[in-house]
Amino acid sequence: MQLTHIPGQSEYRQRLTADFAAGTPADIVLINYRRFAGFAAKGTLEPLGPYLDKSSLIKRDDFYTESMGAFDWNGQLTCIPQNLSSLVVYYNKNLFDQAGLAYPKDDWTWEEFQATAQALTIDADNDGNPEQYGLGTEASIFRVTPFIWQNGGDLVDDPAKPTRLNLNTPEAAGALEWFTDLQVKHHVIPSREQELAEPHEVRFLNGRLGMILNSRRGVPTYREITSFDWDVAPLPTGKSRAGILHADGYCMAAASQEKIAAWAFIEFANSVEGQTLVAASGRTVPSLRSVAESPAFLDPNAKPANSRVFLDVIPYIRSVPVMDTWVDIEEIMNIEFERALHGDIGYDEAMRLATERSAEFFPQP
Repeated sequence: MQLTHIPGQSEYRQRLTADFAAGTPADIVLINYRRFAGFAAKGTLEPLGPYLDKSSLIKRDDFYTESMGAFDWNGQLTCIPQNLSSLVVYYNKNLFDQAGLAYPKDDWTWEEFQATAQALTIDADNDGNPEQYGLGTEASIFRVTPFIWQNGGDLVDDPAKPTRLNLNTPEAAGALEWFTDLQVKHHVIPSREQELAEPHEVRFLNGRLGMILNSRRGVPTYREITSFDWDVAPLPTGKSRAGILHADGYCMAAASQEKIAAWAFIEFANSVEGQTLVAASGRTVPSLRSVAESPAFLDPNAKPANSRVFLDVIPYIRSVPVMDTWVDIEEIMNIEFERALHGDIGYDEAMRLATERSAEFFPQP
């Protein structure tokens, strides 16, 4: 079996699209649940449910249901989830100590989160360009979605059969206003110009950022930090608890001429032995319950010390809709949300534009 390395996410998605379109895909690909439906809808992925049902090595019930359900397409399990994660708060313990702040509690609120971010933002010379920021985040709708859910709102009108975005409700609007105010009003998030000058993840690595929103994927990079101590905490809680699913699955190309060998790899990679090997990297939360609960993941000698947070929040994880056009819809929302987060337009105008521009990508009732 030949491995092909693609250096970045954008290049990887472009290569997948080009290879499937040309009829020359790799036998096995790893795809995020938000993106596999576009390939499944074209019949280019081999449904893996029948393979799994015959396996003596892995069983459906071995996996977290939150990750398995995200890879269903038209009632068929299409890919096998290798991992799952939720969004969490990574925080610099040294900066908390210097500010006299208690470390985040499991049940902290939006108000406490905001106050913490404000206390960690320092502009010593009052020039409007803080030397230290309280919070760093990717300017994407994926980062704000769990807060919309926590406030009783939703991205779409019907999660099972969406026909439009549903961001104009008081619940969704309230969450969007609160989140964008963190930058526009409270200035605890770097501005666009400051983000371009020094990306928020670089600020965190350099010890000039108090908190950063990320999934489990940040762990291998953060383990390289030697200048300060850090840990993770769950997202703050609004009216209810909610997290957002991050999950990648192994998929098999329908055009593969080596399906027996391809399944053997996918089966092993998602076995206890296979996932234990990958868990050592720190990058993923295993989709197998037994591995996630084992020392391979909950290693007491490896950071973050509070890795159990990733498991504790699983019951509250929700997924975005599985749609073959979701990539297009999300891209439109990202463009408008980024403008709102940096004060170009109001959050209400941004979501109105996102709703109008994405309408063509929804099936009509």
